[in-house]
Amino acid sequence: MRDAAGRRTSFGGYYAADALLFRQGRGLAAVLFDFDGTLAVPTLDFALMRAKTLEALAPFAREPFRPEAMIVEELDRVASLLSPEEAEAARRAAFAAIEAVEMEAASRSSLFPFVRPMLAALQGKKIAVGIITRNFPSAVFTVFPDLRAHASCILTREDVARVKPHPDHLERAFLRLGVSPETTLMVGDHPTDIQVGKKTGARTAGVGTGEGSRERLARESPDFLAADAGELMRGLAIWED
Repeated sequence: MRDAAGRRTSFGGYYAADALLFRQGRGLAAVLFDFDGTLAVPTLDFALMRAKTLEALAPFAREPFRPEAMIVEELDRVASLLSPEEAEAARRAAFAAIEAVEMEAASRSSLFPFVRPMLAALQGKKIAVGIITRNFPSAVFTVFPDLRAHASCILTREDVARVKPHPDHLERAFLRLGVSPETTLMVGDHPTDIQVGKKTGARTAGVGTGEGSRERLARESPDFLAADAGELMRGLAIWED
């Protein structure tokens, strides 16, 4: 496979033919990045997070937990069967457990080497940068303390009522940045990043630096597929390292 500049990609990636309008940033108003696994080295133990969250929710549960359900889905289901006061207590307990696991993982994580120069290149081309993450801000800023100097929109778990894959998470970013979905690129390492981008009408890119395999990402038919976000931006001739 070759990128938009005609170079072979290392991930077996591809660049959609009709997306060449983004070459050198033309027609691209904003790039929204997932954080963990996209900009930062993934160290989060999802099995541990699930176990700790369900342990925190156990005193509030009225029904057995579903093994196939996402943590957010289980939390919402547990809360829906409780009084408002109990539901709030359950959410606090679950979020405290999630944040503790995230903070431990953040202490062992770091940014990928390409992140800072890549974000600087986007800023230099007047392309807005946003961060869309289900992580808590404490974990995000532990890994990237000066993030606010590199992104004009940061939406964490604490900033929205419904996190991705719900489209509200991205739609809030569109409003915050004053951009349209058609001129926005959502970049992430997980299939849900591609799914939520498509739900909102944004362009999408899958990157192979997180938990999603190339095959799993490709099944979502993103507009772009690359080994990492740096390779993606190089392929679009937006950044050269």
